[in-house]
Order: sequence, then C-alpha cells, then structure tokens
Amino acid sequence: MTDDIPFRVGQSFDVHARSDDPDRVLVLGGVSFPGEPGLAGHSDADVVAHACIDALLGAAGLGDIGQMFPDTDPALEGADSIDLLRRAALAVRDAGWRPGNIDCSVVLDRPKLVPVKAQMEKNLTEAAGAPVTVTGRRSEGVGALGRGEGVVAWAVALVAR
Repeated sequence: MTDDIPFRVGQSFDVHARSDDPDRVLVLGGVSFPGEPGLAGHSDADVVAHACIDALLGAAGLGDIGQMFPDTDPALEGADSIDLLRRAALAVRDAGWRPGNIDCSVVLDRPKLVPVKAQMEKNLTEAAGAPVTVTGRRSEGVGALGRGEGVVAWAVALVAR
C-alpha cells in the first residue's frame, strides 16, 4: 500500500523554446538575464522552476504543472514561476508529504550560470522549503540547444512522510 511508503521520488523534464519577443527577458531559477532572449511560455517560462515543480508534484502523486497551473488560465499569464513553485510545495505539504530536496540540471550554452548559481539555488530553496541544487550543462553547440533555440531542464525531487 502506498500509504506505508515513507519516501517517494519524482523526476521531470521541461523545455521551452526561445521567444521572438524582444521584450521578453530570460528567467532561470528566479534570476533575470537582461539582454538574453527570453523563453516562450504562458508564465515567465522559467524552465528551471517548472522542472522543480513537476518533480515535486510527481513525487507526491499530485499530477503535473499543467494540471495545477494550466496554460489556459488567463490569471497565470506572465506568472512568476518561483511563486508557482512555492504554491506547489504547499500543495505537497497539504497532501501529507515534506519536500526533502530537489536537484535540477539545466542545458544551455549561454548565458553562463556560474555567476548566479547561488542566487538561483537560494530562490528555489526558499520557494520549495527544501534544499535545491542546480547544475549547468553545455550542449557544446550540438543540435537545437547548441543553436540556442531553447533551454532544457531535468529535475529529481525527494519527498518524505
């Protein structure tokens, strides 16, 4: 019976294409990158926060980001994804689970994440109420990601009773 399981793991993947809108700012882990092309999406398109949300929701058996925060909801247009992560973590707690940690890997060639990695982790950790680590990976110029057409993130989350 699943009620007896003290821990659960959720895994997720998210991808967003670069936006053609010159006014759209790139947001990753709650950090803005002025001058970098933003990502297309209904919210702020923070692919890092979205992957963290889906991993948490999946671990707790609460569906996915599209079910909790549908892109058809006009109230969520331009939403701050760090706030969405905060709300998802609260739903996880309300379901009787406690977020343990989240690890997220992001694939993009630019911008460099090292200068803001600590701030990204702080933003995500505060929203999730659990430690969040972020690692950046380069595509080394391969494929659509290497051409800068989008950004991909994978995340794994642990929740406990």
